[in-house]
Amino acid sequence: MSSEAKGGRGAQLKHTGLRPGWTTGSCATAATTAAYTALLTGAFPDPVTITLPKGQTPSFALAAEELTAGRAMAGVVKDAGDDPDVTHGALIRATVRRLPAGSGVVFRAGPGVGTVTRPGLPLPVGEPAVNPVPRQLMRDHVARVAAAHGGSGDVEITVSVDHGEEIARSTWNPRLGILGGLSILGTTGIVVPYSCSAWIDSIRRGVDVARAAGRTHVAGCTGSTSERTVVAEYDLPEDALLDMGDFAGAVLKYVRRHPVDRLTVCGGFAKLSKLAAGHLDLHSARSQVDKGFLAALARRGGADEALAARVADANTGLAALQLCAAAGVPLGDLVAREARDQALAVLRGAPVVVDVICVDRAGTVVGRSSPAGG
Repeated sequence: MSSEAKGGRGAQLKHTGLRPGWTTGSCATAATTAAYTALLTGAFPDPVTITLPKGQTPSFALAAEELTAGRAMAGVVKDAGDDPDVTHGALIRATVRRLPAGSGVVFRAGPGVGTVTRPGLPLPVGEPAVNPVPRQLMRDHVARVAAAHGGSGDVEITVSVDHGEEIARSTWNPRLGILGGLSILGTTGIVVPYSCSAWIDSIRRGVDVARAAGRTHVAGCTGSTSERTVVAEYDLPEDALLDMGDFAGAVLKYVRRHPVDRLTVCGGFAKLSKLAAGHLDLHSARSQVDKGFLAALARRGGADEALAARVADANTGLAALQLCAAAGVPLGDLVAREARDQALAVLRGAPVVVDVICVDRAGTVVGRSSPAGG
């Protein structure tokens, strides 16, 4: 099979014709790398090159730089590619300051970067809203710079975003209890752009390629984390993987008309709770996690009224899941079963067996359904 005929996430992105961009986490890592290099050598690398989790090595031009005794700042303008991202064009700065030996890497929220004020997010209350993967990416690059230039690697990194507090008003951060600005995000370092028509067309092409290759089991995944999970679970080849993103309905409707023997739907718990509640478009601008629905499911799983009330009042879907897990209520499995049943309803009797896997941000399976249908 030619490289152009191959399926999977990369082929789908190529087929859309859309230009990918860089996450805020990638930009903050590039700025951190440049600032720490200047702190140790007296010169800013421009452009500065970083290594992303999947091995890509993009280079970033510096838009701002400043070097003083014991402190350096570098700034990178975010390019979101063809994605309609509210942070496109934002100036992301990292200020790196030396710390005493043994301090490690400490993160601070500068102007325009939020602080976590409510539980249920992947960071403790009081922490700057710099998510775990970007933190690790910055730590890794600090270590590389230290090894190359004789530094200790003990630094404070203050991440800031020009006008970030204003931009954050257009996001869900205030509702989630992230106050004061934006979150620094990203799991792969790359922004995968979407155009509804182009992405849905790429999903259809992915199904066609899988069927032409004789694949009887395909997986619709919401992102790279869930994709890794289904590969680990089922050892599926690349051309059996459908990057459905938020378009669960597009996968189900096309597979209804062009069946395969088995379809696995895998995604984050919060996104799949939307499918379980009957939403076929999982984008945050068009559907939200229904905590009342989760509370009703929790009751069905044995939760008492006090726990159900806490679930209904939870800050995020993850917080609701954690509350139920602590009480021994299998909310993840309940969501997976409901999502499977919703998928079967959309398939309308097509000869397709469906199972659903819910994962957390780390890719740990937090809920699954048994296969059904066919």
